[in-house]
Amino acid sequence: MSRDTASQTPRRRYAARLPVDERREQLLDAALTVLVRDGYDEVSVEAIAKEAGVTRPVVYGAYDGLEPLLHALLDRTRDRALGQAMALLHEAGSPADVDTWILRAMDLLVEQVQADPEVWRPVLGLTAGAPAVVRDRIAETRELIRGYLQAGIEAGIDLRGGPFVDAEILSHIVLAMAEEFGRLVLQDPPRYDKGRLVSALEGLLAAAPPTRS
Repeated sequence: MSRDTASQTPRRRYAARLPVDERREQLLDAALTVLVRDGYDEVSVEAIAKEAGVTRPVVYGAYDGLEPLLHALLDRTRDRALGQAMALLHEAGSPADVDTWILRAMDLLVEQVQADPEVWRPVLGLTAGAPAVVRDRIAETRELIRGYLQAGIEAGIDLRGGPFVDAEILSHIVLAMAEEFGRLVLQDPPRYDKGRLVSALEGLLAAAPPTRS
């Protein structure tokens, strides 16, 4: 090969060196992008490296393989979803009026799902091919959130007094509705906007018969 030909050959691009913590976050971001876009079956070291713009050895330098990387991604996604859910319940304010509290929490949830869809798509079961370990982790996260919902509803009942409400059953209903609202707003946002969803819930609560004493 002549010197002129060699000089025209494009040089291989190498990823810039990053501190290991930054590199791991970059790779987790890339893995989440692949997962949400293509499903769990398409997540591989090769796909993650390509998405991140690095070589396979860079991935293996940050994680010992695909399984540890995916476990780290599961942990991060769970922590973010749980942290956002807890912040929403706190921001919803005092549960002294349970109906108002539920409406406020649902309004905030839809906003959060719209703002951070890549975190919520896997949590809401919208990512294809989720293995058992992922489903188990989602179930654990779901039960933690449901427990906080139940505690909030019970606090509202204690403050309000009055008719009997089964807080445990109501927490399951509210969580199931919140999850479905999240799925609807991600799958078909023009049809299911936040105003329509919250308005429908408000009408449902207003139409509900009085609870028994």
